[in-house]
Amino acid sequence: MNTRTTYDSIHQAAQQLLAGRLVAFPTETVYGLGADAESPEAVARIYAAKGRPSNHPVIVHVAPGADLSYWAKNIPDEAHALIRAFWPGPLTLILERADHIPAQVSGGQTTIGLRCPAHPVARQLLEVFSALKNGNGGVAAPSANKFGQVSPTQASHVRDEFAGLDETDLFVLEGGSSEVGIESTILDLSRLESVGPVLLRPGHISATDIAGVLGVMPREHADAAAPKVSGSLKAHYAPHTPLLLRSRVDIDRLVGLGVDAVLSLAGLDSTLRGNQRVAILAIGPVASDLGGKSDAGFTWVSAAEDPVAYARDLYANLRRLDLGGFDCLLVQAPPEEAAWHAVQDRLKRAAAAFSS
Repeated sequence: MNTRTTYDSIHQAAQQLLAGRLVAFPTETVYGLGADAESPEAVARIYAAKGRPSNHPVIVHVAPGADLSYWAKNIPDEAHALIRAFWPGPLTLILERADHIPAQVSGGQTTIGLRCPAHPVARQLLEVFSALKNGNGGVAAPSANKFGQVSPTQASHVRDEFAGLDETDLFVLEGGSSEVGIESTILDLSRLESVGPVLLRPGHISATDIAGVLGVMPREHADAAAPKVSGSLKAHYAPHTPLLLRSRVDIDRLVGLGVDAVLSLAGLDSTLRGNQRVAILAIGPVASDLGGKSDAGFTWVSAAEDPVAYARDLYANLRRLDLGGFDCLLVQAPPEEAAWHAVQDRLKRAAAAFSS
């Protein structure tokens, strides 16, 4: 896999996309696994590499200033207002898909998710690729990880995730660590007249931010008729190590009961408790000379108290702990505050992967 990020490598990556192959690239949210959005065969390679169900839609990334009417139809004024306010940036808009755009990017639905990322490498790649496609190129790209697992925020995460693919199969562009660290906000504008704007996935751009542009607060819970979107399954964003989400009071109580009590709570029988070690991801400082305290088998790790900084580091922390040889990850539940809504969403879905 190639991890250089130079003028030549961006053009090489664009040629790779044009040839129907895969390119992993950085965005401000997470790294994406990209393919030509207008090639059903190329999009199918994304699904195959990730092990993603074909009815689970992906987001199409477009260059700044892209002609939205090429990708969508019946575009409301509200979409243009949000684009002026937040693009390039971590906001995905769900609109009615243009008739000539393949349904594969939408999981067979009549809608399409569109976003213009802010990361400079992503913008350059999209601009070069769009030029190769007569000004209308778009890159379909979910997160560059196996389906349902922790999203990558560094190029090294992508390389680890797809270690079996060589440069011909997957070209990786380097772009440092993602600044936002969690996936984009997804807003449904495809049913404005009947339902109004609906927030289908929380993210860095909040419902309040959106209301400041639209003059109306979006609904914050998807209804039964809402389009399917990326990251909307009950269980998602999960590490391989069992993860429990608990309040700080419950964590302190469990520590008092001992490691075996935590492992029993995680549903691990005695044959699966090889290391007898539990990592605790706590919010705020933990006492120790080394930045984490130890209580007979428990390893405490401190995460940021600020929700923006916590989100930026979340997936990197989960990946690091996942490789630490722990039997279980015990994660402190974030505060029930609007600023933590997106982080709560990711952690609840990660924990749901291990609940019966």
